[in-house]
Amino acid sequence: MKIVHTIKDLQAELTALRAQGKTVGLVPTMGALHTGHASLVKRSVSENGVTVVSVFVNPTQFNDKNDLEKYPRTLDADCGLLEECGAAFVFAPSVSEMYPEPDTRQFSYAPLDTVMEGAFRPGHFNGVCQIVSKLFDAVQPDKAYFGEKDFQQLAIIREMVRQLGYKLEIVGCPIVREEDGLALSSRNKRLSAQERENALNISRTLFKSRNFAATHTVSETQKMVEDAIEAAPGLRLEYFEIVDGNTLQKIDSWEDTSYVVGCITVFCGEVRLIDNIKYKE
Repeated sequence: MKIVHTIKDLQAELTALRAQGKTVGLVPTMGALHTGHASLVKRSVSENGVTVVSVFVNPTQFNDKNDLEKYPRTLDADCGLLEECGAAFVFAPSVSEMYPEPDTRQFSYAPLDTVMEGAFRPGHFNGVCQIVSKLFDAVQPDKAYFGEKDFQQLAIIREMVRQLGYKLEIVGCPIVREEDGLALSSRNKRLSAQERENALNISRTLFKSRNFAATHTVSETQKMVEDAIEAAPGLRLEYFEIVDGNTLQKIDSWEDTSYVVGCITVFCGEVRLIDNIKYKE
């Protein structure tokens, strides 16, 4: 496995491999890797001749400087995990490499990016689209892999690819959970032992709500989740919305669409955690 720090060096390596007929898979990450990331990398390795994993904490998608500063950075450990997974390249650029000058591009994919995370984190998805498009331009992958835990991000990236005409396939990969149900997240490293215990109420509530939904309305299911999270120790609900999985717009009835997802964001202490559950697919 090679660690590459510049776009020029990465492109030289990939051009040579493409000349041998190899396909390229890309897994964009911000580092602090865990088993969830590993599942994306292993899938890419199984489906492509070469896998590139980018490790870059992208400053333009943080609307909270404090969150950016506290985001865990563990490149050495990340590289150990990626080598085990079979990645061919780790692309670990500097901020000046990815942003030699300010990126003033504005991406707008309303209504996908105006709800949920878009409403609570202004500018976040613009930053995501800036860096993901830069990575697509640098790597020119045949396939790119994203986790379904960031459900809204996945929908927006799919729309960006469609509108900008990128010739690549976006592969969404299922949420990976700890044995006790907690969705894997790089931010989990910031939880104390007690906070991690409290955080289990997020996935437990979502799983219960799926059974509850079988015999209750959308609004009753929404209230059940909101009440359960508000009653749980150490948790503060930012939002829970039951949406059409394609448009991300709220639904009123289970019959409104054949694809229904519940998306949640909860503060556990100071750590902001997201999760989701599919009610219909």
